[in-house]
Amino acid sequence: MSRPSVSVASSRWRPLALFLLTSGALLLVGAVLVRSPVPIYLAIPLLLAAPAAAWAGPRGAPTGTLELRAEGSGTEVRLAGLFRATGRLEARDLTVLVERPPGLLEEGSARIEQGPSSLRFEYSWRAPEPTIAVVNPPRILWKDPLGLVERPVAVAAEPLVVARYPPELLRVGAVRLRRTSVLPGENPSSRIGATGEFHSLRTATSTDPPRVINWRASARAGRLVANEFELDRTGDVLLLLDARGTTLGPAVDERLLGIARAAALGIADSFLHEKTRVGVAVFSEFVQAVPLSTGRGHHLRLREALLSSRVGPAGVPSERGAVSVSRYYPPGVTTILFSSLTDDASAELVLGLRRRGYPVLVLSPSPLPILAEHSPLAPEDETLVARLVALTRRARIARSWKDAPTVDWDDYWSLGHFVKLLRHPTMRRVG
Repeated sequence: MSRPSVSVASSRWRPLALFLLTSGALLLVGAVLVRSPVPIYLAIPLLLAAPAAAWAGPRGAPTGTLELRAEGSGTEVRLAGLFRATGRLEARDLTVLVERPPGLLEEGSARIEQGPSSLRFEYSWRAPEPTIAVVNPPRILWKDPLGLVERPVAVAAEPLVVARYPPELLRVGAVRLRRTSVLPGENPSSRIGATGEFHSLRTATSTDPPRVINWRASARAGRLVANEFELDRTGDVLLLLDARGTTLGPAVDERLLGIARAAALGIADSFLHEKTRVGVAVFSEFVQAVPLSTGRGHHLRLREALLSSRVGPAGVPSERGAVSVSRYYPPGVTTILFSSLTDDASAELVLGLRRRGYPVLVLSPSPLPILAEHSPLAPEDETLVARLVALTRRARIARSWKDAPTVDWDDYWSLGHFVKLLRHPTMRRVG
């Protein structure tokens, strides 16, 4: 059986290999100039070193299987992976290159364990603020022992999405929302929560409590079977992100939008778990809307919409956003507006939504903690300026309270006041 040929085009020369090839070429030129065969004997090993290293490596494109998972809770993020080599590929010749996503900070050194045919690695990161991070699959390279040639290893792995948001949002979905106006063809029901008339049987999941398991049907089927009931929605929820640019600058606007994205995803996950219809709209230059729906597939659509959102230009009229929202969503939907309230345009958006029949609750990520990180002032001047900025921020929040309940979100890892305000609608009338 013939030996397969090595495709040099699929390999990449390392800097040391380029140095050896250049040195060998110069020796050949010197041999021609001095008309002596001695430099040729020195040039031949230098010219053949890199091709020989490529020939000694794996035949064809190296392949393997990669198992990737994201672990940790709170601010801790751990990326753990297991790579299993196939064929003649040896794990000791492999190098793992992981791209740390923006918004996460390095926390300790990476742990890499090499076996005969497997490679384990673990990277520790920290999320300083709520964020949604996309972790791309790591690049795995084969390198020869001398470091002359490298070749990428073909692995099949999907990107991971890591979401970190305040823990209070895990229970916000149990809040009873204001009922949305009934659509044509729908009949309102008085049943609330996970009760109601029996609808059908389904395969039980790990999150089902014992009280919904149909034990007689499970005994007949030989597997756990749960009862499915007709559930009633207490109301729908719209998550509206004001992504227009402000006077704070693109860098601060992008960080505030990232914090709002994480909170919106946490709220959406919690309400979708309770089978509440959720919609997401991002108002940058125009409105990108995801209609009201529920289900696991809808969670993916909401996540993709939030991940693709970007900061838009400044000066976009607020009336455009209010009109666009009324085209996609029926009046009466409980609307949670994410806005930094940096300028008067945000207040105009609240008024435009209220005129069209949308009950608005404003969740405002405060820019003060971010601005305090990069303050160029002296300590004695910084204290005075911080007080003035805090008073200005407080006055703006108070003006926003006149139009809609507003939460000043200055502690990014705590949203207890927001959940309390959403859970007790009577508190929304307090200024």
